Amino acid sequence: MRQKELRIALVCYGGVSLAVYMHGVTKEIWKLARASRAHHTPSALLKTGSEAVYQKLLNHIETHKGLRLRVLPDIITGASAGGINAVFLAQAIHSGQSLEPLTELWLKNADVEKLVADEARPWSSAAKPWMLPFVYYMTNKPGNAVSESVAVETRAEVRRKLSGLVRGRWFEPPFSGPGFTDVLHHALCAMDEGEAEDPLLPPGHLLDLMVTATDYHGHRELLRLNSPPVVEESEHRMPIGFRVHTPPTGGQSLAHLCELTFAARATASFPGAFPPLKVAEIDRLYPGEWNSRDAFLQRVIPAHVERDTVDHVALIDGSVLVNAPFAGAMAGLSARPALREVDRRFVYIDPTPRRPSAVSGDEVRPVGFFSAIVGSLSAIPRQQPIRDNLETLETQSREAHNLRRMVTALRPEVEGVVEKLFGRTLFLDQPTAKRLAAWRTRAQQAAAERAGYAFHSYAQAKLSGIVDRIALLAHNAAPYLNRPDAHEIALRIRHVLEERGLGSLSAQRGSGASEGAILFLRDHDNAFRIRRLRLLARRLSREWDADPDIPDDELEVAREQVYHALSLYSVGEDIDGLGPDFADIAANSVKHPEILLDKLAELRALRETDLAAEEIIAEALEAMPRDLRRRALLTYLGFPFYDVATLPLLRNEGLTEFDPVKVDRISPDDARSIREGGTEATLRGTEFFNFGAFFSRSYRENDYLWGRLHGAERVIDLVCSTVPGGFSDADCLSFKCDAFLAICDEEETRGLCDAKMVSDLRAEIMVKLG
Repeated sequence: MRQKELRIALVCYGGVSLAVYMHGVTKEIWKLARASRAHHTPSALLKTGSEAVYQKLLNHIETHKGLRLRVLPDIITGASAGGINAVFLAQAIHSGQSLEPLTELWLKNADVEKLVADEARPWSSAAKPWMLPFVYYMTNKPGNAVSESVAVETRAEVRRKLSGLVRGRWFEPPFSGPGFTDVLHHALCAMDEGEAEDPLLPPGHLLDLMVTATDYHGHRELLRLNSPPVVEESEHRMPIGFRVHTPPTGGQSLAHLCELTFAARATASFPGAFPPLKVAEIDRLYPGEWNSRDAFLQRVIPAHVERDTVDHVALIDGSVLVNAPFAGAMAGLSARPALREVDRRFVYIDPTPRRPSAVSGDEVRPVGFFSAIVGSLSAIPRQQPIRDNLETLETQSREAHNLRRMVTALRPEVEGVVEKLFGRTLFLDQPTAKRLAAWRTRAQQAAAERAGYAFHSYAQAKLSGIVDRIALLAHNAAPYLNRPDAHEIALRIRHVLEERGLGSLSAQRGSGASEGAILFLRDHDNAFRIRRLRLLARRLSREWDADPDIPDDELEVAREQVYHALSLYSVGEDIDGLGPDFADIAANSVKHPEILLDKLAELRALRETDLAAEEIIAEALEAMPRDLRRRALLTYLGFPFYDVATLPLLRNEGLTEFDPVKVDRISPDDARSIREGGTEATLRGTEFFNFGAFFSRSYRENDYLWGRLHGAERVIDLVCSTVPGGFSDADCLSFKCDAFLAICDEEETRGLCDAKMVSDLRAEIMVKLG
């Protein structure tokens, strides 16, 4: 059975009250991941609702397409209210807990009358009576915002709630910061207190969560120039990130609940509506609970900790500077080993994809005073296109395709050289760890000798890559030192290497590496080992997987053993895997780079790891049928020849796991199976400058339901698009119809949404899809 992982990096935009719609979408991604986990767990109970439809779809793909697919949402980013959805979704994925408490938060509590601070409420219906004529005029005059942007049936409710806001507190945010924080914390606690199942990712799999916030006062960042060498800049972007390994059992929180509350509250502190978040707010609300406080602040706001300005930090909405946090999702792609073929998708949720069209001639209106201010502070930053991010992903994907073509073109020549080097008797010998090590050493030496003059550029690329990776590892392990980058550490490491006679890895005479260089590579070239095993794993996953002459079960066993060996080296790239003392070593890396090098070699113990890994590989080779063993040996021993050719050309990436990335959007404009017209025809939260759903529960229910329906449609599209050879449009539409009706059944049973609204949607689905 062909194996594949559909890995999703989800980006949740900011969108004010449209966050309710985004929650509906993320709920279906959560349900798809639950169905996928059940599909890969033989003892799992049959799912109900839309989960059952997704499980049925995965079963159909396995039965009729010969593809065993697992869906893994492992990178989650968000901004503003989208950041709230990101935090809760990541918590549900990691802990195995239910996402339902967030539904109740959005539907019950995301209303202006509940969010408003007690001291900001009008003390009675007669408060500030002189404001009543003004409020009436502003909300009823010709062309007023309510009449222009709010549906007729909801205008009275919106006007009443607006009246209360206007007659309440002036010149201060109307909504309660502590109240909002407590609502978020309560929902997280409700998740934590509920029943937990297994996590939705495999044990040990990396999960990245990142939300954006804006540091209002700014913090010091160092910037490297030519002259002066270093300058200070004020940085206001403040990403709040979490990277964790999935536990084997459910119920374990992704982070301390106070940290998750902090992240959700900070990213959604909409300017003018909520007061900025201060650390003291969390301390005051939950005294004695936040036992990881100091470590968290040291990691997230190290510059403020260093300068003792933590009490002055004021965090506002992340969408002020970063509304579409693609960069955070892209940063999460590194150091992600795969157990099988990976189809990596970046999926972003955009509730309002239509942008204002260009106008010309008499249609152009002059930009007014307030329009310019509002546009520059809010609207323009939030609508900034993601073209730069997509172009970066496209470049990365193009390089991945180029790498594959290079390897494919080199393969006949490399395999011929390996066969000539060892003779055909190689494939008849019994592979042992000792023999494999000897063969590997011989192949590496031959590749270096055959490279000739090209070996020098390869050696320089290799040395630069090793130094840069060690420097970056040390820099990331000690962020509180507030260095501009890892450059200074890299310079100090290079100085130590030159003192040790390792300024170049090339031998002074002849070709190949010097004796000292070989010892250095044995201790520090972890990336070479990872690249070699990833090439072998890629061939097992992509090329030999489709060969009918190789038994599926033996191929799967070989794949698992290769990734087992790969995991031994991956630990050395993880700061947490290097032990608690590494942070102190990294902190002194500029003063004592020689200690960093020696201790890192000791902690990684790559020579001992080589012995363990080759025991695993030898065992795998011994169990393989002869033809598969021959292919695996040609790839494993031929890797140095590929590496010499590709590493200098691909910006030090070489044969890593970085694969082509595809980008998918989820929006009302992309989900038209039920109703045409996109956002305008389906969502109500767009009214009143995207605040509409905060003024009406019926609007929130409407947007939540359409979020689920659109989410179901697009995740089914996503799953069907990853099937090799394509998927029948008719079958795809049939699964969509089943999912739509299952969602209506679920919501009708739960009773959180208006029964007539659900019934009307069901009738519309039946009329449109039959």
